Amino acid sequence: MGLVLGAVTFALAGCGGAKHTSPAELALEREDLVFVSRALQGAEGQTEAETATSKAAWPLIVAGLPARRNGLYPPQTQAAVETAERLDLPTLFSEQQAAALTGPASSLVGLYRAYAGLASRGWQMVGAAIYQIEHGSASAGRFARANSPLYIDGIYDGHFGLGQIGKQLRSAYQKLGGQEAFGVALSQAEVDALATFYSPARNRLEPHVTVKLGS
Repeated sequence: MGLVLGAVTFALAGCGGAKHTSPAELALEREDLVFVSRALQGAEGQTEAETATSKAAWPLIVAGLPARRNGLYPPQTQAAVETAERLDLPTLFSEQQAAALTGPASSLVGLYRAYAGLASRGWQMVGAAIYQIEHGSASAGRFARANSPLYIDGIYDGHFGLGQIGKQLRSAYQKLGGQEAFGVALSQAEVDALATFYSPARNRLEPHVTVKLGS
């Protein structure tokens, strides 16, 4: 889980950043957290759809692609690949705009960007590996199967990071003053709802990956 753990570490660092923040900097961090929270609310639909299809297909790949050369692309896997391909980053989460975000908001965006990239790329590569196994040469199929654990692990990592967003958001909200500081701009109830939606219980894939690279 290297990439996502790195993102989580970065998130933790972001939430525990500078000890001496000016009032202007604090106001900007709060504003950015509100913007990111709104974007996360807007992304709930696509996130829920991708997570649902990933969970449905996960039991079929968690131990690796089956040893047979046919029937590796059932409806559950197809749905997961197609839904992951439709993941679209909110405009605020684009590389250029994300770079301007301050404080904990930046770390939260990093976690979502990592999830979207790992999930979409991971499922795309699983689909490509299945195609090579079923329709490519024997050597191409062996190569695809041997490398498929990388893609499967990436999908798991993406969802692991997705499940960390809620905890980090709740921590950031309290660090920046909570309900008293944010007022109607971002309520405690809204933060709690987002924390529940972007939680491990809702987004983590179970069980953990069991297949190893080269197997």
